[in-house]
Amino acid sequence: MRSLFAAALAALLSVAPGAATPAAAQGWPTQTVKIIVPFPAGGTTDILARLLADQLSAKWGQTVVVDNRGGASGTVGSEQLVKSPPDGYTLMVTATHHVINPSLFKQLRYDSRADFTPLALVAVVPNVLVVHPSVPAKTVPELVALAKAQPGKLNFGSAGTGGANHLSGELFAFQTGIKITHVPYKGAAPALNDLLGGHIPMMFDSLPGVVSHIQAGNLRALGVTSRTRAAAAPDIPTLDEAGVKGFEATAWFGLYGPAGMPPAVVTKISTDVREVLHAPAAQAKLAELGAEPGNLSQPAFATFVTDEMEKWQGVVTKADIRATQ
Repeated sequence: MRSLFAAALAALLSVAPGAATPAAAQGWPTQTVKIIVPFPAGGTTDILARLLADQLSAKWGQTVVVDNRGGASGTVGSEQLVKSPPDGYTLMVTATHHVINPSLFKQLRYDSRADFTPLALVAVVPNVLVVHPSVPAKTVPELVALAKAQPGKLNFGSAGTGGANHLSGELFAFQTGIKITHVPYKGAAPALNDLLGGHIPMMFDSLPGVVSHIQAGNLRALGVTSRTRAAAAPDIPTLDEAGVKGFEATAWFGLYGPAGMPPAVVTKISTDVREVLHAPAAQAKLAELGAEPGNLSQPAFATFVTDEMEKWQGVVTKADIRATQ
């Protein structure tokens, strides 16, 4: 009997400290969960992360806080996540930058493929081309004509070099044959503030981040970057409709954890995120923002992330986009 007890005890103690059984994951979380946002407060990533945090806090019965760690096109916050314990209590919501950065920065302090656990696709949103009201162009053709008359003199802002809104601007310039100058910021919010202040004339930004300013008349929307019009702003034409045929460039936002998370916790988080995002209240809020909730299983999202890294590597190489840290 004693030897049987000793064997059972030895087996119990042999379980790795970070491991979690499905039964243990049912009681998770038992403390505050932190979601890192690797951009300043106020941008689309931040808006979506706070919506997700509110929904998960209600579901889990634990506080879920958002921690903004902006800088270096999202790499500062990403590095913070990599250094966190893989217990599920530190997560990150970030934008398309995460899969583009490996092609831009040759000396990242982490491995984008090996050091993260892709957990869930949070949302997919169209970008929208917006200009300051002082810009005389009221349509896309008028903006193109203005840019052609002043090659290189029109600036467009972005959340950082290589992000979805930056690449949307580069694609727009390429397809319309114009020359515009990119001005990178440390996040969407600082870029938007300068646009609202008239310091830059235009930018591509995610619809959730600017829809309220469009509705208030603080910005003029010329076109959305999706193939179809956005439900949150049906009066705004697509860029394809506005004359830039075949144009499409959407942004997506994902939830990640550090590498090495217990499989049962990974499954619980990904399942719970999909559930709360598809609840009627969350869907209504996302629709107001012009976003669609993600609907991929955790394995499918992990595959999607890998595919996106390969796709954007090709785009960055062809456009010869470079960034330094």
